[in-house]
Amino acid sequence: MFRTLSPRRAAVVGVLGMALLASACGGNDAGGTGNQSAAAPTTAASMTSSVPFGAACSAVPASGAGSLEALAQDPVATAASNTPELSTLVTAVKKADLVGTLNSAEGITVFAPTNDAFGALPKATLDKALGDPKGLLTTVLTYHVVQGQLAPDQLAGSHKTLQGGTLEVTGSGEDFTVNGNSSVVCGDIQTANATVYLIDQVLLPKS
Repeated sequence: MFRTLSPRRAAVVGVLGMALLASACGGNDAGGTGNQSAAAPTTAASMTSSVPFGAACSAVPASGAGSLEALAQDPVATAASNTPELSTLVTAVKKADLVGTLNSAEGITVFAPTNDAFGALPKATLDKALGDPKGLLTTVLTYHVVQGQLAPDQLAGSHKTLQGGTLEVTGSGEDFTVNGNSSVVCGDIQTANATVYLIDQVLLPKS
């Protein structure tokens, strides 16, 4: 999906400059202290300063609905719907009636399985989940969502999911693995209310 390409560098730098200018002029959003801890989750005010990384980032368009600039303006479920690599995930989210939940959430991190990740699941497993949208499917999807917007330097460690379970992330820099077998293939993508990390395996909570 999102590899920073030379035609987009000026746009990314421009967005970063605007974010820095806004920070200098307005400080933090309502409720902020103006002295955020380095360990605190990334906030909407700082999200535009990130540059996505990973091999699967290369397909990002320079402009239009799926571009970095456009994605940063939309809430996460809407942004995902404009990302072809996430079409299966979007179908599942709609079937589980989670679009509104995700779009209205404030400051979340989403580990988003790509279409290939869903394709790697046994068909019987996927069909079973899709056949139980309010039960198994919702359980699986909310297991991919963590409260707080995690920057790459905050990613390694244990994170409680909206489903109630825990994700274990290992790695550093631009090399991360989730639950021991799912790799981040494009990370630190910003939407209006979330930080997104594309992964190559669907995460299944422990029974």
